[in-house]
Amino acid sequence: MKLHKLLVPVDFSRCCKTAYNYSKLIAKNFSASLYLLHVVDKRHVEKIAEVNGESEDEVSKKLSLQARKNLERFLANNDSEGLVAEKIIRVGIPFQAIALRAQELGADMVVMGGHGRVGNGEIDKIFFGSAAERVVRLLPCPVLCVPQEDVDTETREKEKL
Repeated sequence: MKLHKLLVPVDFSRCCKTAYNYSKLIAKNFSASLYLLHVVDKRHVEKIAEVNGESEDEVSKKLSLQARKNLERFLANNDSEGLVAEKIIRVGIPFQAIALRAQELGADMVVMGGHGRVGNGEIDKIFFGSAAERVVRLLPCPVLCVPQEDVDTETREKEKL
């Protein structure tokens, strides 16, 4: 098995950081490239536009610009080690945008957090499933779903070194 392209959805959560660290390990071992994707949730754009009286296009541009800055900051704080081939910002429904970009890219694997910034709300999970679960159902390529590392686990691992 050979992995060339890993798609890594980034929502700037702690869980996402853990998934990103796993993706770097995999990329190094397989000499693969990382494609980072942040999805500005279209539903949030619609609500903000409605509340602020702005057009959805204006709100999308502002949120996309902020997301680009956050992505650059995320990479500055989490060494990319030259593995990142592309940084992508999309507006859409997160699980759909992730699945679509993975297909467009011809991704060999998606590496993502088990739950991100929205959290792990039980009501959403019961009725809709998590974004990760939905991506798994939509894609033919493997999806590595990484849980958030426990702070105590991280501390114990560092102490072992």
